[in-house]
Amino acid sequence: MSRARQPPLVTGISPKEGAAWTKVTIRGENLGTGPADLIGLSICGHNCLLTAEWMSASKIVCRVGPAKDDKGEIIVTTKSGGLGTSTVSFKLLRPERIGILDQSAVWVDEMNYYDMRTDRNKGISPLSLRPSNPLGIDVDKGKIPQKDMELTFPGMSGDFTSENFSATWYLIENHTGSSFEQLKIGANNLKKQATKKNEGSLAYVKGGLSTFFEAQDALAAIHQRLESDGTERVEGSMTQRLENILNRASNTADTLFQEVLGRKDKADSTRNALNVLQRFKFLFNLPLNIERNIQKGDYDVVINDYEKAKSLFGNTEVPVFKKVYAEVETRISALRSLLLEKLLQTPSTLHDQKRYIRYLSDLHAPGDPAWQCIYAQHKWILQLMQSCRDEFISGQRVGVGALDPEGDTRPSALGRLSHSASLKRGGSLRTPRPSTWRFETPQQVQFVEKLSDVVIGQLPNFWKLWISYVNGSLFSETGEKSGQVEKSKKNARQRQNDFKKMIEEMTNRLVKLVRGALLPTTLPHGELSFYGGWENKTELTGAWLTQIIHTVRACHEALSALEIPNDLLQVIQDLLLELRVHCLMVTLLHTTEDVKRLAEKEDWVVDNEGITSLPSQFEQCVVQMLQSLKEPLEIKPGEMNVRFLPAIINEQRLLIILSNCQYLERRTFLNLANHFEKHGLTGTEKITRVSVDAVRELDRKLFEAYIERRADPIAGSLEPGICAGYFDWRDCQTPTGVRNYLKEALVSIITVHAEVFTVSKDLVPRVLSRIVESVADEMCRLMQCVSSFSKNGALQARLELCALRDAIAAYLNSESNASFKLALDALPQLHSGADKKLLEELLNKFKSSMQLQLTCFQPSCIQPVKR
Repeated sequence: MSRARQPPLVTGISPKEGAAWTKVTIRGENLGTGPADLIGLSICGHNCLLTAEWMSASKIVCRVGPAKDDKGEIIVTTKSGGLGTSTVSFKLLRPERIGILDQSAVWVDEMNYYDMRTDRNKGISPLSLRPSNPLGIDVDKGKIPQKDMELTFPGMSGDFTSENFSATWYLIENHTGSSFEQLKIGANNLKKQATKKNEGSLAYVKGGLSTFFEAQDALAAIHQRLESDGTERVEGSMTQRLENILNRASNTADTLFQEVLGRKDKADSTRNALNVLQRFKFLFNLPLNIERNIQKGDYDVVINDYEKAKSLFGNTEVPVFKKVYAEVETRISALRSLLLEKLLQTPSTLHDQKRYIRYLSDLHAPGDPAWQCIYAQHKWILQLMQSCRDEFISGQRVGVGALDPEGDTRPSALGRLSHSASLKRGGSLRTPRPSTWRFETPQQVQFVEKLSDVVIGQLPNFWKLWISYVNGSLFSETGEKSGQVEKSKKNARQRQNDFKKMIEEMTNRLVKLVRGALLPTTLPHGELSFYGGWENKTELTGAWLTQIIHTVRACHEALSALEIPNDLLQVIQDLLLELRVHCLMVTLLHTTEDVKRLAEKEDWVVDNEGITSLPSQFEQCVVQMLQSLKEPLEIKPGEMNVRFLPAIINEQRLLIILSNCQYLERRTFLNLANHFEKHGLTGTEKITRVSVDAVRELDRKLFEAYIERRADPIAGSLEPGICAGYFDWRDCQTPTGVRNYLKEALVSIITVHAEVFTVSKDLVPRVLSRIVESVADEMCRLMQCVSSFSKNGALQARLELCALRDAIAAYLNSESNASFKLALDALPQLHSGADKKLLEELLNKFKSSMQLQLTCFQPSCIQPVKR
């Protein structure tokens, strides 16, 4: 037998006191198995069953009725447990009597208000307009966004008190994880709640039956008195007298309170008029206030007042308001123009630029003020750079425009950069300069430093302005998303290429101006008039060129620190390379001239050691040369090594020099020796031998440089090509032909063949044999690194090795033959006749398909094309 259910026990109520119709939450144990099981609920002796809503076996929500007792227990009665008990009590607060002129602070619970007279026949529970769980089952909130629900159910609502209530929406939102059985229980609960209204009303009537009897008796007594009084037949009856008394009371009340109510109406009218005047005073005074605040520079106040006026009177139809508001719009339009003018003024700080851009954004200025500012700054920086050159060309060596109003006494941007860099590295980028430095330094050196000051002083802020435009921080320092921020990011994405062109134009302008001053021969003839004009200036020595290299390097480092992409700064790197080479050439040339002139300085005075001053002077010349070469020979990150000059020579010129070296060794030196002998000059064997050795050494270095440039990329492409597509020698399909990576390698070798053949036919075997040697060595290494081959993998590898070896057989030497042999030995041998036959067929197919490409590897008598 099942255990009998325990009677209900109330252990808590919240709140513990309140006036009539206060909403309370009752908590306890065994409060019923469902809404239908709850048959009785009384608080302070008043039946509250009609307003009760069963939530769970431990929770009931209801409203306290107007009970007679001030304090009492909470008694719950259920079908399953019977009459319950309570360990807590509720205190009913009686409302204070309020006079007709007394003020009263009343909180009206508008959402949950319940009126017995109006809500008695409503279809929903009278407890609340928004019951928390109408189905009476566990709520399982879904994670579907509200926007998706609105799109799925347009015009509907998940709120069951709404006129557009959608049951599907409510179930998706609150019972996504509920099972079908739980939903069936919820449907039954709804049915029970629907029938509970009638049961609850009947129970309420039963509980207050004595009250209804008393009301019935009172009505019957009144009816009896009226019948005996003869109200309907006799004039001057009791009801007539009562009516007269009430009318006199009403007239007396009107007489007493007429003056009071009149004063109140007058006060209300005056108060309303003052409120209207105060409200409209803001609009009428706004044009003058805007003018005053603009003059004071309080743009934030103007913007706030404008937004307020726009929200209050933007759509007004009152003529006087429209007239005043139109004047406000006129002042705001003038403010937009003023702010845009200030934004585009140069020079200006990054802080001011951001401030004006935000003001214009808040005022809804047309166009894109941020991009207008970026464009204006770009044009101004270009103008500053060109003005710097024009001032030096015309002989004006003072400051550059508005950047340096105090002349050269103010520390330059490059000087500040040098100081900060010296603090980081513990050294100094510049040596201390004497007071006469400006008068002794050539104008080209001063120009490059001033030009670098312009770039370093302006380009960082320009770049930071663009970054703020890209990430939206121009409009929101906190990074919060808004419509303006998203619009800014979208505009920035569309203008990335335009900004990249701006940076390219600035760096190109910097490089061309420096070239015009130092390397005019590297500029096209049409640009010399715009960037050149330094022909009459002092020719620079290696020491001054070293100082210029140092300046340009510092400028490049400052721009790199801004995280500007390297491709935009590559032109500066190219300029640095040419300046370093030029400095080397000038330094060596000047040192050579100085050494030649040492003979003129010989005074033939012998010191104690038996030597003149000439050796010391020679040593001094060489030491000075080495000091001048230190800066151009130093290799900064990203720079090229200029100690080996062929590194900066392109491949075609390398081949031409190699061809010339061969001709010198084979023809020129022998012809010169013959000419020496014809003129009776003998003993030229040593001269010829030394010259040939020097040419051979140069030829060796040039040849190795060319082979390194051409062989390394081809050999380096083999391993990625073999592994492409996750290829594995241990698991591959039956071979169907040579894979593409090998064909691409052969095409690259053919390209080298064509390049060499164009310059010199005699160089082809020498170059191609080395290229083939490098490729064969790499293939051997790759095959030996494979741990194991499957049958198909071994066949594929043998096919590709044989195809490569046969294609370039004309240029195989002992080293490359040995590499191919080692590579083939690393493969499993073919024992099947079918595999050997398939290998032969695939090799023939490869040679046939690439016959045209492989023709160049065959001996030919075609003469090279001369260019």
